[in-house]
Amino acid sequence: MKKYNKAIGNYGETLSRDFLINNGYNILDMNYRNRYGEIDIICRKNNLIIFCEVKSRYTNSFGNPIESVTYYKQKQIIKLSQIYLLYKRYYNYNVRYDIIEVIFNNKNASFKVNHIKDAFRLY
Repeated sequence: MKKYNKAIGNYGETLSRDFLINNGYNILDMNYRNRYGEIDIICRKNNLIIFCEVKSRYTNSFGNPIESVTYYKQKQIIKLSQIYLLYKRYYNYNVRYDIIEVIFNNKNASFKVNHIKDAFRLY
């Protein structure tokens, strides 16, 4: 089951990356990881650095994908983003945190990508 979930997640991240590229985003990094965790997609558009968390699901029986990005996960992404910005020396950019939901159809190969811009903020 773990391999199956990982495969769904990887496919959802690939679809999300393609969606962002088609909408004019420049992908800076994918699956940025350090000892604090991982950020799925980091991209840039205009003077804005966007950190995206991708959630892929086949069913809503455990809730909508956005609901799985808890307060703890948001804080973890914010901490990781601050480290990333310092490491890459991105000083003069504004930051946004997005969530991308990829919902697959059980009956065929179709899917829906829902890009939630500015899903949470650093307070």
